[in-house]
Amino acid sequence: MTIDAPSDAPIPSVLPKLDEIRQRLLSHTDRQDERRILEILAGATAAELDQLLLELDLRALLGDVDDRLMGPDNRTALLELLTAERLGDLGVPARAALASALQRGRTGRLDEQALRRIWLGTRGADLTRLKNALDGRGGYHDLHQLFYHDIDDGALREELLAHIAREAVAVSASGREVKILSDIDDTFYANWKDARYPKKTVYPGVLQFYAELDRGPGAEPGRPGDLTFVTARPGDRLGLVEDATLRALAARGQLAATVLAGSFTRLIGNRTIAEKKLENFVEYRRLYPEYDFVFVGDSGQGDIHFGQRMLELAPEAVRAVFIHDVVATPEHARLELAVGGVRLFDTYMGAALEALELGLLGPEGAARVAEAALAAFRAIQFPSPEDREPRRLEMIRDAARLSQALPPSLLVEATL
Repeated sequence: MTIDAPSDAPIPSVLPKLDEIRQRLLSHTDRQDERRILEILAGATAAELDQLLLELDLRALLGDVDDRLMGPDNRTALLELLTAERLGDLGVPARAALASALQRGRTGRLDEQALRRIWLGTRGADLTRLKNALDGRGGYHDLHQLFYHDIDDGALREELLAHIAREAVAVSASGREVKILSDIDDTFYANWKDARYPKKTVYPGVLQFYAELDRGPGAEPGRPGDLTFVTARPGDRLGLVEDATLRALAARGQLAATVLAGSFTRLIGNRTIAEKKLENFVEYRRLYPEYDFVFVGDSGQGDIHFGQRMLELAPEAVRAVFIHDVVATPEHARLELAVGGVRLFDTYMGAALEALELGLLGPEGAARVAEAALAAFRAIQFPSPEDREPRRLEMIRDAARLSQALPPSLLVEATL
C-alpha cells in the first residue's frame, strides 16, 4: 500500500497547535511544556500530525523534550508516539524529516531504535521514496551517512539493509530506474589534468547529459534527482567537504545531487583512489538494490579502473561506464576498453551518442544534450583562438556523428 502524500493545502486546525508547540520550545522546556506537547501531538488527527511534523523544527523538538533522571521519560514517550503508535499516520516526507532529525548529532540507542521502527515500518515503493526523500533533503546528512556512519550498531545496520533488499524485489519487478554516479574533477568541470579548457569550466552539455540520463529514454520521464557524485575528495567528520562540494556544484548549475566522498588515507595513487570509490559504490548499491547504475568519469585519475571494477562486481546492474578522455588515449586503447564495457568520449555530444546506442537516452534527449552543449561552448572564453580551435573541431565532429544517428527532424546544426 502506498502512503498518501500530504495535501499542499494547510489544515486550519493545525495552526493553533503549531503555534503553541513553537511557543513552548522557544525557551526552557519544563515538564509541563513537554507534557502539553505530547498531548497536542497525541490528540492530533492523522492529517494534522503529518503536517505538524513537516512544519515543526524537529531537531529542536527532539533536543528539548527530555528523559529525566527521576522521570518522566518524555523523550522516550515522544519517540514511541511518532515512530510506533502513530507511524502509520505519517506520509513519506514526514518520515524522511523525522529520520533526518534523528541523525543529527549523536545517534544514541533510543534514536537508533526509533530509526529502526521508521525503516521497518516502511515498505515497497514507499521505502524507495523514503530513501530518495532523505537523499533529496540536501547536505551532508544523507542516506549513506545515516547507514554507514550515524548508525553505530552493526547488527541493526544489517537488519535494515536486509529489509531494504527484501522490499526491493517487488519494486524491481515493476521496472528498474537508473542512478547516475559521476566523478567531479575533469568530468563535471576542468579542474585537475585537463588544461584544454579554462580552469573551472563546466564542460559543455554535461548538465543536460546528467538530466537526460536521469529522465531516461521513455516518453514518461523517470523520477528526477538520481545523481550522486563519487569523488576522491576526502570527507571529514563534520561533513564540511561534502557541503562545500554541494555548494560549488550548485553555483555551477547542478542544484540537486548527493556526494560520496573519498578518504585522506586513500588519496595517493589512482588505484587507491579507485578502490575507495569502489567501497562507496558497494555500500551505495546495498542502499539502492532496486536500481541500475551508470558511471561517468574521466581518464585522468583512476576512473577507468573504478569503472572496470564496477562492471566486474555487478555486471547485471551496471548499465554503462562513460569516461571523458582528458589524456588523448590512443584509438586502439579506446577500442580495447569499449570491448570491456568502458566507453571513452571527447565531448558530451559524444557521450550522448554512446548513451543513445545503449538505450539510456532517447533521440529527443540526445538532441537536447547537443543543443545545450553547443550553446554552452559558444559562451566559453578561451585564452586564445589557438586554444579554442581544437575543441571547436571536436564539437563539430561529434555533432555530425550524433546527427547521423538521429531522425531528420532532430538534426544538430553545429554553427560555432
